[in-house]
Amino acid sequence: MAFCVLIPAYNAALTLGNVLDEVCEQGFSVIVVDDGSIDDTSRVAGAYPVALSFHTSNLGKGAALMTGFRWALENGFEGVVTLDADGQHDPSAIATLATAALDGNFDILIASRYTQFNEMAGLRKFWNRFGVWCMRKRTGFEISDSQSGFRFYSTSLLSAVTLSKSGYDLEMEILMKAWKLGFTIGSLPVAARVADGRSTSHYKPVRDTWNICMTFLRHM
Repeated sequence: MAFCVLIPAYNAALTLGNVLDEVCEQGFSVIVVDDGSIDDTSRVAGAYPVALSFHTSNLGKGAALMTGFRWALENGFEGVVTLDADGQHDPSAIATLATAALDGNFDILIASRYTQFNEMAGLRKFWNRFGVWCMRKRTGFEISDSQSGFRFYSTSLLSAVTLSKSGYDLEMEILMKAWKLGFTIGSLPVAARVADGRSTSHYKPVRDTWNICMTFLRHM
């Protein structure tokens, strides 16, 4: 399967280079979407053999993902692996995730941090556990982590769904719409390098958790 790696990035100049070192040495096709950064994120990305797209202002992670998804569809890829620019995820697991998705015929396969939930704090720990329970009860899918940004998506799914969320809630939106359309969703245990990335993530615990919850409930 021909797949690409999509990295949404916002003010990630200090961490993006290390991520791209590991991703690019594996020979994957990569697109970095600079979501309106005001630091040197685009300059760092430009030093690597990657496609680079950028927003003139900060639109949100969901908007950056949608830009990358469009690029993947336009360039004929069959799948997309997404991971964050801050070094939380383990790039050495990219091929494992994509292969497992292909072998298991998954349209979404989530790299699950389930064993690390106790390392998270506050609302992150609560919502990850509660979100998993809700997803299982509602959809029946055996998903052990509903919020990890390290995921595989098939482009057959991406071409079938219409997405509207611009923030972190897009990742919940795509799960719920994939379920309603009958696509296959699963999770694969993959330990994150940093389970609770509060120091590097732009995630706003109260606002973004609320938006994710509301997105889930609207699609119930």
